[in-house]
Amino acid sequence: MKKIAIFSLIFSMTSFTFLKPKRVIFFGDSITQAGVEPNGYVTRLQKMIEGVGQKENFELIGAGIGGNKIYDLYLRFEDDVLSKNPDQVVIYVGVNDVWHKKSYGTGTDPDKFEKFYQALIKKFLDKNIQVALTTPACIGEKNDFSNDSDGDLIQYSKIIRNLAIKNNLKLVDLNKIFHEYSLNNNPENTDKGILTTDRVHLNDAGNQLVAEAMYEVIK
Repeated sequence: MKKIAIFSLIFSMTSFTFLKPKRVIFFGDSITQAGVEPNGYVTRLQKMIEGVGQKENFELIGAGIGGNKIYDLYLRFEDDVLSKNPDQVVIYVGVNDVWHKKSYGTGTDPDKFEKFYQALIKKFLDKNIQVALTTPACIGEKNDFSNDSDGDLIQYSKIIRNLAIKNNLKLVDLNKIFHEYSLNNNPENTDKGILTTDRVHLNDAGNQLVAEAMYEVIK
């Protein structure tokens, strides 16, 4: 009987020692698809976590597909998120919903963007998954609001901010962060090369800035 009691105590202590790591899925478009590459923001975030001795406490998964808009995420959330049983999902989408209006004549209307986004949030919250939202960083890096998609990007970022407030969710406000960075680091007001390679996709500095911002909502 005494041996059983000791075994039960050891098992109980061991069960508290080996805690399940927090599984975080980054759900988005080509920016997140590239985020798992060697210099991508997801990879950099993993290295940051390891650097503070938290490697065993987090499992980071990238679920980005190039060209995706909000309704694409809604169509694949079961296979690419729910099936992996995450503890938290970070939604990073919106650039293509705006950008494709001018580049391909498609995109997503603001009202539909908001409805799809809210429906996606509800699906995750109903499964008790923590949710963090991300505003689209930029489509052009000029800091005087003269990029050709700035008006729409501001509108869609506002929609996401309001959804974060409405649902009491954490927010990574990359639209604001990138603009402030450009004000301080882009004196020639160039439209790319500061944080992006092509006005949208991240260079090394952009990936590092995103990783640092993402760390604040998953730590």
